[in-house]
Amino acid sequence: MRNEDGVEVVDNDAFYMRKSVELAKRAIGCTSANPMLFSLRDAGDLAENATAYVSLEPCNHYGRTPPCTEALIKAKVKRVVIGMVDPNPIVFSTGISRLKDAGIDVTMGVEEELCKKMNEGFIHRMLRGKPFLALRNLFFSSTSPLSPLSLQSTPDIRVSTKFSAGDSPDLKSSCCNNIHHQRREAAAFKSSVDIQPEWNMLEQIPFSTFSKLSYSVQEPEDLLLCGGLEYYNRVNDRITPKNERRLERFKNRNFFKVTTSDDPVIRRLAKEDKATVFATDAILAALMCAPRSVYSWDIVIQRVGNKLFFDKRDGSQLDLLSVHETSQEPLPEAKDDINSAHSLGMEAAYINQNFSQQVLVRDGKKETFDEANPFANEGDEIASVAYRYRRWKLDNDMHLVARCELQSVAELNNQRSFLTLNALNEFDPKYSGVDWRQKLETQRGAVLATELKNNGNKLAKWTAQALLANADMMKIGFVSRVHPRDHFNHVILSVLGYKPKDFAGQINLNTSNMWGIVKSIVDLCMKLSEGKYVLVKDPSKPQVRIYEVPPDAFENDYVEEPLPEDEQVQPPEENTEGAEPSVAAAKETEDKKADEAQA
Repeated sequence: MRNEDGVEVVDNDAFYMRKSVELAKRAIGCTSANPMLFSLRDAGDLAENATAYVSLEPCNHYGRTPPCTEALIKAKVKRVVIGMVDPNPIVFSTGISRLKDAGIDVTMGVEEELCKKMNEGFIHRMLRGKPFLALRNLFFSSTSPLSPLSLQSTPDIRVSTKFSAGDSPDLKSSCCNNIHHQRREAAAFKSSVDIQPEWNMLEQIPFSTFSKLSYSVQEPEDLLLCGGLEYYNRVNDRITPKNERRLERFKNRNFFKVTTSDDPVIRRLAKEDKATVFATDAILAALMCAPRSVYSWDIVIQRVGNKLFFDKRDGSQLDLLSVHETSQEPLPEAKDDINSAHSLGMEAAYINQNFSQQVLVRDGKKETFDEANPFANEGDEIASVAYRYRRWKLDNDMHLVARCELQSVAELNNQRSFLTLNALNEFDPKYSGVDWRQKLETQRGAVLATELKNNGNKLAKWTAQALLANADMMKIGFVSRVHPRDHFNHVILSVLGYKPKDFAGQINLNTSNMWGIVKSIVDLCMKLSEGKYVLVKDPSKPQVRIYEVPPDAFENDYVEEPLPEDEQVQPPEENTEGAEPSVAAAKETEDKKADEAQA
């Protein structure tokens, strides 16, 4: 086997990759947020100039923990051998690029099929947004207590059944049809988090009560402004469908999705008793616009002493962007369909990240503020972003601090103005009934009206976030696929600007109602005892539920148990001749073609 630079791969790579998979199998279902970080920590100085074997491409983005790529670079490893590329579009070869840029030798595709088999569940969840389960070795007989009737009540699962020789083919067909019918129904009403039997439901709040709420807050106080902003390039305002621009890829820029309680600035403010309630603009926007939501979402709430922290889970739906959520036209549920709700959400997140960087001047100039980006390491290439920490007074003895994001800055009327940058994405005109390439120039109002109908919740949340951050302008891009079946390549067709307060009025987003919802949830949670809770939007009904959950919920520990000796990988024989064929060649060729087409 050879790497992409033509260097011969030593025979031991396959052995150690199989060993890596063997170790990984021990932790299936019980890994913590980032096991690689703990492995490097345990290795200590031994990692320097060593070779690291990983079954899955190291991540290059921030969640509850820093990126694996940065841990590998900091550990000064000399070489990284990777089994398979991460199917998550947010990662998608950016980890490989980051390692190479740091001077680390990277070898791809070692035991790729074995790694794909081991990561089958993860791949399935990334591509389809649903858990991967298997029900095996079921034998039916006339006396079996597990009848087709009882099988119909099983949850959404992938069935791989085996029937004894005497079983009826009709029975098999009937059972499979019932399971697939239920899977189709369950897929449309999938909860964002699996409700566990031991969770205690405390409250059930219908959205109808939210619509009646109203609460006025005073103008907030700015506590701190961190990060750096690049200037918006006004040339983008002249983009039209006739002179569309290809959407570029920014693989080396770091984007941060850090939750509330992991934010070092919020921790500092909490220690200084600056407020009693802490959140981010994305979490507050989800609450404020809850009555407009259709898909399920969840927020983790931690009551610590007299303080409340509103958090998101790692990999939460809040990190993605819903597409076609409020439309009456159903999205396909076929296996690996690029137009499924989850696939479109991943695609939209990828588009927004790249769009927010492409529309900048990118001349190296930045507006800097009180402090540097609190999540970046020295030398990192950071996306244009500023974090505005603002404090609202909810009542006499209660304040709320939120981290709000801004993506750019511009000079408007000789004054510095802050901007938020977001992009709507067209995936297939047949779903919306409006072809952007034909209507954007002549009927912008019709296009926006259609988007408000199909993506009302997403647009409302963007507006709420812009209001929270006190942005002077919202820039919204209209990005479309090059071809309806090509979800990797996109073009910018237009960029429009709106003043947040004016746009909120157009979409009937009432700020008093927004704060009324937040205040009611905060008051409810303040009555709870210390502990951890989760607020979940019901997947099929317009309501939210609050559950009391164990303190270690969503934070499983890694537990290592040795495999039986007969299942352990045996070392290779000496003087092994020949090299294993590269199973990554086709994938690498596709990636190169995509990069060439993008250039």
